[in-house]
Amino acid sequence: MASRDFAVRTENHVANLTGMGKLEFVPEVFGDEFLDGYHRVQKAQRAISGEEDLTKMDPATLREVYGSMREFLGGLMTQESAERWLRFEVIKGGKLVDHYRSRSRAEEKAAEVGGRVEDKSMRVPDRVLLELLEWTVELYGGGNDRPTTPSNGSSRASRRAGTAGKASSPSKASTRTAGRSAR
Repeated sequence: MASRDFAVRTENHVANLTGMGKLEFVPEVFGDEFLDGYHRVQKAQRAISGEEDLTKMDPATLREVYGSMREFLGGLMTQESAERWLRFEVIKGGKLVDHYRSRSRAEEKAAEVGGRVEDKSMRVPDRVLLELLEWTVELYGGGNDRPTTPSNGSSRASRRAGTAGKASSPSKASTRTAGRSAR
């Protein structure tokens, strides 16, 4: 009978946003959920690919891209952090009716009750949003922070192509010169 141990993360990942608090991310994600969410982010990003001057872009397109990134990240967070990260409040007559982590669900409820939506989501600079996105892709997509348990299933390193050369390197063939200490 074969036996093998697998490393599974059990502690939350923590993003410390100095002065803004911490956001906690779940220890592990299921591949299909991660890939589906990341696919939505990539699809939204393709809408702006090639355009470097964001002032020339349609604001609705930019809003969709940022919204998809925020939604993707919120889906990887613990419940408490996700509630701070994405919070859309439905307000009617100056009073809170309900809150949602999805703008579209909040807008549906607002239309139903004749209220309005206020975005009370946690705001971070664009640079930090992008860094969080990259960090989570590394965490969950198999980047540098994978468990360090050896894997017997890993493939071997590829053999080097070609043969080793026999010529001397240019540095060995160059003429020596006297350094400063020789003067």
